[in-house]
Amino acid sequence: MPRMLDVSDEVRAEIGDEEAERLLTGDDAPRSYDCTSCRTPGDPETDRTSTVLFVGEETAVLAFAHAGCIPSQVVTVSEEQLQGAVRSITGDSPAGVQSPQNVPGGQAVLGITSGLVLIGGELHPALVVEPTAPIARPGTAGPGDDFLPLLIEQGFIPVTDTAELPSPLAGWSVLLAAGQLHAVLQPGGEGGGQIAWWQAHQALSVTDGWRAAVNKTQRVLIYAAPVGSIGQQPREDLLRDALDKAAAGGKLVAASMPLAGTSGV
Repeated sequence: MPRMLDVSDEVRAEIGDEEAERLLTGDDAPRSYDCTSCRTPGDPETDRTSTVLFVGEETAVLAFAHAGCIPSQVVTVSEEQLQGAVRSITGDSPAGVQSPQNVPGGQAVLGITSGLVLIGGELHPALVVEPTAPIARPGTAGPGDDFLPLLIEQGFIPVTDTAELPSPLAGWSVLLAAGQLHAVLQPGGEGGGQIAWWQAHQALSVTDGWRAAVNKTQRVLIYAAPVGSIGQQPREDLLRDALDKAAAGGKLVAASMPLAGTSGV
C-alpha cells in the first residue's frame, strides 16, 4: 500500500473522493514513476510522493512527483500547454532547447534563456527574459519601450547589483513539468487563478545542473531586460557579464518566484 502518497484537498476536489481513495489504497497508484519535476525515478511505496493534476480547457492529466520537488496541487494550463506536458511525460517531445518563435505579423515575443547565477557562493537557477522587439504599453502605438516600467508596476525590482538576491514576487511562479520549462505564471484578474505571462511554444529543456539547483532552492530568479540588452550568450560567464552590464546601465529588473503551486497564494 503506497502510504507515502499525498493527494491534496484541491486535487481530491477535482478527481473526486472515489478516485482519490483508489490512489491512496494503491489501486490506481503507479508502482514507480519519473518525477514530473526532476525526471528522476520515484516509488510511492518508499518515497513521499505528490499527485499533480494538470488541467486544460478540455482535458486533465494526473502526474506524480517527489514531494520534495513539488507539493500535491492543481495546475491550470492552456490546452496546448497541457498537450506539450503530455508529450514530455510520455517521452514524445523532442529533446533539446527550442527557441521561442515570432508570432505572425512580427509582433514581439519574449525570449527566455536559462542559466545558473552564482550569488553568495551558491548557484541559483535563473531565467533571463528579453523581448524580440520594443514593448509598447497596451493601448499605445509606441515607439517607446515600456517593458521595464510595466514589469516594475507588476512588482519587479530594478537591479543595481547582481550579487544580491532578487526579492520574492507574490502570486507569480514558474511551471516546470516533466523536467522541462513550460511557463512563467502571473496572478489572474479579480482573484482568479494564475495565467501564463510567458509560455513556451514548445517545452524548453534545461540542464541537469539547473534542475538540481531548482530542486534545492525551490525558487527561480527571473531577470528581464529590454531588447538588445542581453542577447543569446553561449556560456554562463558571458551571460553573467551581460547581466552586469545591463544592471550598470539601468536596464535590468528582477524577481524571485517559486515553482508553480508552492507560493501559497
